[in-house]
Amino acid sequence: MAVYPAFLKFIHHKTFIMKKFVTMMAMFALCGNLLAQNNITSIEIGSEIPMADLKMQTADKKQVSLNDIKTNGGLLIMFSCNTCPIVIKSQARTKEMLAYAAEKGFGVAVVNSSEAKRDDAESQKAMAKYAKEQGYKAPYLVDAGSKLADAFGAARTPEVFLFDGNGMLMYKGAMEDNPASPAESTQLYLKNAIEQVLVGMVPDPSSTKSIGCGIKRIL
Repeated sequence: MAVYPAFLKFIHHKTFIMKKFVTMMAMFALCGNLLAQNNITSIEIGSEIPMADLKMQTADKKQVSLNDIKTNGGLLIMFSCNTCPIVIKSQARTKEMLAYAAEKGFGVAVVNSSEAKRDDAESQKAMAKYAKEQGYKAPYLVDAGSKLADAFGAARTPEVFLFDGNGMLMYKGAMEDNPASPAESTQLYLKNAIEQVLVGMVPDPSSTKSIGCGIKRIL
């Protein structure tokens, strides 16, 4: 009779070890992703649109490039996703800024670069559902392999890049100063940048720190 409790103890020990192993692997993956984000270098103000001719699939399965989307007025690119808590808190501001930029003559696109979750919450199907729920008028692009995010040096969601009509980067970073609580924001960086670019001014500030979730790249 003493063998049976010993066997249960053995199984319990093995289960405990396996759970610890899984937890450790998840922590390593998280640390690796954080390290990858910290090593990303964003393009400089004044840079041209990276990979502007790259054809990407939209959430509704069309093929477009950033050059197709850009207008004579300029281009706004927003790196985003479906699930980041900061993205969710910024949904109203996102729709406001996408509409405002389009109204002012900028081409607009939202880019999902979370390739590590492409088979799950950031799948093309999930993106199409999310875009419909949010009423996106702008194309929602699948950044396969996070190639565009790597070319831009985008690290987080949401993160924006605003180019003028000549394809020159004029502003990058956050939409506002309090994305965790947009109602309490006092500085609408992106809106101000759009207004300044429209009258030929260099935005001030031209760069801010984006706050949000790290883009889920495949390491």
